[in-house]
Amino acid sequence: MTISQTIAELTRKLDYSTLETSVAEQAKYLLLDYLGVTIRGSRSDSSQQIHRFLKGNHVCSQGPPVIGTDIRVEASFAALANGIAALSLELDDVVNAASLHPSATIMSASLSAASVTNCSGLELLEGIIAGYELAVKLGIALDPVAHYQRGFHPTGTCGTLGSALAAAKILKLDPEGIVNAIGIAGSQAAGSMEYNVDGSPTKRFHAGWAAHAGLVAALLAKEGFSGPASIIEGKQGFLHAYSTGSDSKKVLTGWGDPYQVLKSSIKPYACCRYQQGSIDCILAIVKENNLTEADIEKVEVSILEAGFALVAKPVEARQNPQSVADAQFSMPFGAAVAILEGDAFLDQYTRENITSPVVKDLMRRVVCVRNPELDKEFPTKWPAEVKITTRTGQSFRKGTQYPKGDPENPLSRDEIIEKFFKLATAVFDENQCRMIVNRVLQLEGESSLKRLMTALQKGGGG
Repeated sequence: MTISQTIAELTRKLDYSTLETSVAEQAKYLLLDYLGVTIRGSRSDSSQQIHRFLKGNHVCSQGPPVIGTDIRVEASFAALANGIAALSLELDDVVNAASLHPSATIMSASLSAASVTNCSGLELLEGIIAGYELAVKLGIALDPVAHYQRGFHPTGTCGTLGSALAAAKILKLDPEGIVNAIGIAGSQAAGSMEYNVDGSPTKRFHAGWAAHAGLVAALLAKEGFSGPASIIEGKQGFLHAYSTGSDSKKVLTGWGDPYQVLKSSIKPYACCRYQQGSIDCILAIVKENNLTEADIEKVEVSILEAGFALVAKPVEARQNPQSVADAQFSMPFGAAVAILEGDAFLDQYTRENITSPVVKDLMRRVVCVRNPELDKEFPTKWPAEVKITTRTGQSFRKGTQYPKGDPENPLSRDEIIEKFFKLATAVFDENQCRMIVNRVLQLEGESSLKRLMTALQKGGGG
């Protein structure tokens, strides 16, 4: 059997009743985190642009909601818009070993597929768990560093196939249909890293397109359209085309043991994951030693090799971000606002801070360096290390093996709910936000997702 055929059989057998409680609970909290990010992300510039596009071309009164708005569109275009919104804040989850953001793609596709079938809460969770498994396993099999070196963003590429599997599971496709869905998705996988040159928001589009394309692939397979069964391991298939260091054996090794939803990290800061451990260290040093911006001579930040080109170079560009999207990929900016404001959440990633002379001055004191010691266990671990030197000659060093939000250093469930409210109450009132939380945390008891879907749109609070 091909890899896709084996995955199809495994996916058909995936049953909520046999899952460990921790797997289903984690899927629900990941969904809640995704919804908070997506609701707030609906207000981003890139989301407003896609909303105008949809209003002019794809409005469908019976379609699912564009989350956080009063717009309803055809299901695949809702997935597109919601995926863009979910990635627009740099607050969505990450699986370190695969170096990709699964929720923005998988959950956007899953919710849209659920709207097509009016499935139950249990069936939605099954689809999400299956989609995570494939997207993450593909990211690991590609070798994230090699995949990046080829110029591809794994969220966009692996997320397309993962979204197709999630949608296929929710649509109840038979094994042949699942194989075809994955095969069709393989011809749509995309995501150029060139956005990193000038801060273009196309990174956000990657997640939306992956969700859109994955759902389209599953819907086409449902109608009998076929795709190559060998799309993953074939000589001209996904793994060979997208990486020079891929290992097809890693796709199925340990499938579901444990499920990859348990490996996802939830972000506490609104920036690239490669900065998050460093910000943990900076905040700890500043707090423990009562340091202010005026005390600091130099901040030396050790960056993982895989993230160096994303957040540390070119130096001139990283020290002079031109947009919020730019700032989210600037380690000097993240370090500066963390020192000045004691956090690196959405309120710190603003145009005002980008143009602030104080922030600009502090950014010039941030130096990013490579540290081969940090790379030895990457991507299993994403360690970080920071050294801050004061004007009086003192130096303080802090390192972390597991940034806040990693499975080994997780946000508590209360912290996840708090993050949801911090994000979602900027768009919905507290009653509507509370309704969403209750619906998600009681998802197993929902025979239909209609009430949750209604709660996700503007004015849907009852």
